[in-house]
Amino acid sequence: MLPQDPGAIPAVAAFVAGGGASAPVAIPVWLELVAIVAASISGALTARERKLDPVGTVCLAVACSLGGGLLRDMILQVGSVYILEQDLALPGAVITAAVVFIIPSVIERQDRLIAIFDIFAVGLFAATGADKALVYGFNPLICIMMGFFTAVGGGMLRDVFLGQTPYIFQRSNFYALAAIAGAAAYTFIASSGISHVFAVCVCVAVTMGLRFLSLHYDIVSPTEVDLAKVDLKNVELPHVELVKARPRRGHANAGRTRDTMPSQRPRIDKPDRSASELASRHKRTLADIAKRRGH
Repeated sequence: MLPQDPGAIPAVAAFVAGGGASAPVAIPVWLELVAIVAASISGALTARERKLDPVGTVCLAVACSLGGGLLRDMILQVGSVYILEQDLALPGAVITAAVVFIIPSVIERQDRLIAIFDIFAVGLFAATGADKALVYGFNPLICIMMGFFTAVGGGMLRDVFLGQTPYIFQRSNFYALAAIAGAAAYTFIASSGISHVFAVCVCVAVTMGLRFLSLHYDIVSPTEVDLAKVDLKNVELPHVELVKARPRRGHANAGRTRDTMPSQRPRIDKPDRSASELASRHKRTLADIAKRRGH
């Protein structure tokens, strides 16, 4: 059983797993606060749209900014809990919620800037979530899952609190998928021995890049896909016209004309008509002409 000393757990877990990092990646405190504030603004604005009181606004802001990390720490059950370890995390979320509740007009005007910082926070949270699992020697799949929960778990809790289907589960432009890609990029780069700071930069770049590409080209996640229901027998193929190739000079068929060339398969879009069908059509045409003359 691992010791409960937070400082000793990373090294022991890495030794037991046979690898992994010995210390978490160093993220500047101000950068963490930027991500927390951006996520808190998203939760506070949602609370304002739902006409919630100050308590509801603060709760949604805290859930959006710190809920994902709390889910990660509850699932891993190793090390310290971030919301309790970082003294500025909870006050930053609460103060942000209070500012949005009191003077929302200042925040609402910066919707484009908020969107940029929001997806930046998703990328940064994905990196820190994957890093903690990597520090304690978990396999890459667990690391990616922890990065996913840390990045979008807060928004999922916000929607659950509001009694609606989480946004990350609905058809939309890349958001959760961008977080998964970013966490995967961080996991594979960091586990290969490359600088963790570089891995964080790549994670954020991948997350933001996929998000903005999906918005620019309006790429959305698919729904209701069932390849088993696709009937390949009834799929209509486009008509193809057979083109007769010109014989090469000196070829055995070079002396033949078009009339003497071997018969080819008739064109698909213009099938041949039988003699009886043409005769029947001729009789109907003559009958129609005689009928018109009689009138």
